[in-house]
Amino acid sequence: MKIALGLGCDRGTPAATIAQCINEALAACGATLSDVWAVASIDLKVNESGLLHVIEENGWPCLFYSATALAAVDVPNPSKTVLKYTGTPSVSEAAALLAANADQSHLILEKHKLRGPDGRNATVSIARIAP
Repeated sequence: MKIALGLGCDRGTPAATIAQCINEALAACGATLSDVWAVASIDLKVNESGLLHVIEENGWPCLFYSATALAAVDVPNPSKTVLKYTGTPSVSEAAALLAANADQSHLILEKHKLRGPDGRNATVSIARIAP
């Protein structure tokens, strides 16, 4: 299975929290780290150290999308809170779908959220990459 991860997180979320969220999300849909072919997030996270550490540690290609590009994607769980802080109603779901070059029917995990021990949040969505 080839999948794309859409990643979102609070500013300053540690790599350990993001990695744990990814591992839980993969387990929830029966996928593994080796199934991940791409990851994506919003361009506001281009310098987010915890996120970048996890991406680099796994050697994943990563795409960063603008809020405008993400907002154009139809998602099952838009959020007014995400819209308020990022300018788009979805980061993880929209990013996963864009990276997978797919529509909602390819979304195999809509949103997996984790609040780390430090109170920071991470969110992962998973989409099957379209053939």
